Amino acid sequence: MSELDDIKVYGETDVGWCALTLPNETVDDGGRPFLRDKGFSAADPRAPKRRVYDDPEVCALREHLRAHNGIHGLEMPEPHEIDRAAQIFFRDGFVVVRDVLNADELERWRAASARVLKQILQNSGLGGRKYLTESYRLPHRYSYGTASASRHLLHDPVWASMIDLLTTTPILTRIFGGPDYRVLGAGGDLCLPGAIEYQALHSDGDREHFQMPPARVEQARRLGVEPRLDDGIEGQASRTLQLTIERTPPVVTVNFLMTDATWENGPIRQIPGTQGRPGHPPVPADEPEWMRLSTLVGAPAGAAIFRDTRAWHGGTPNLSREIRAMPNVEYMAPWYQDQNFQPAMPYEIWTGLSPHAQRISFLTRLPPGVWPAGAGVMHPLASERRAAKASSGKCS
Repeated sequence: MSELDDIKVYGETDVGWCALTLPNETVDDGGRPFLRDKGFSAADPRAPKRRVYDDPEVCALREHLRAHNGIHGLEMPEPHEIDRAAQIFFRDGFVVVRDVLNADELERWRAASARVLKQILQNSGLGGRKYLTESYRLPHRYSYGTASASRHLLHDPVWASMIDLLTTTPILTRIFGGPDYRVLGAGGDLCLPGAIEYQALHSDGDREHFQMPPARVEQARRLGVEPRLDDGIEGQASRTLQLTIERTPPVVTVNFLMTDATWENGPIRQIPGTQGRPGHPPVPADEPEWMRLSTLVGAPAGAAIFRDTRAWHGGTPNLSREIRAMPNVEYMAPWYQDQNFQPAMPYEIWTGLSPHAQRISFLTRLPPGVWPAGAGVMHPLASERRAAKASSGKCS
């Protein structure tokens, strides 16, 4: 019986912990291993030297995380605390909201997350490695979105069904200053047990460009901010302009936790207050220890993390025997234009959504009878995904 036959994204598993997969080893488009020194898959110079559960260096790191991992006093409002959730989000660039998924929704998404992960992991790596690493990612880390040949999972009924929930829509409406935000995509990320490296701190997508189109100014006004250009120090952004930048995120990603985030199973780390900050986060060698420990330990299964994608964040070591999966839905502000945006939702799925879900996903809807190019093909290698997308056509 294969370890993938009964794969689950919660509870103990035999999946992960491949000793033959070298620390910090990523692969290129065609699956050839190499080490990377830049980007979010840059090598972690402090990683243990062996990917073995009971290796002394792994055990030492595990004990360090047991004692110190997690943001002290992490605030986690309930879904009905809309204003409080928005206040924390605008202050920190993220907020964890408890009990977003009910028992049925959590079970459906757990099953779907495991089903798609099984597709990704069915490709063996080179030289006896248990798994094929995803192109340009650190070992044992995968993205549901980029591993899809269509780069999204809006063709999957489970992902599509989560874009308009009674628990998330009111908070998103408050964050965006109204109901006119739009669906950008859906995917998420995960790490297997044995992901011993820290992922470099990074932002998702574009960094803040400090541009102020009229629609962004209008969104700020709906949120109670009136941008001005004459109340700052010469050569610096005005106070209200800076507030506008902080309060009008181009993209908000909602990640849903399939299991409790513990000190051991690779909880995401977020650096509070970095969403409107210019420049780049420190590289792995320069990152202070407090940033490595600034994780969302204690966030329970069924919770959601609302993230301003400009805020610095990164993956952390999963030294447990449990898969940590966080499927997501991505939303963009009404004024934001994503240069890489492509329609990815089949019309037949769109017609089954709620009126609000149909409205916010209208731009990503495809014409009747058209299947998103590459949708349904999951593969770690970029070359295989490109080939699958190129060969895709209309469904019959």
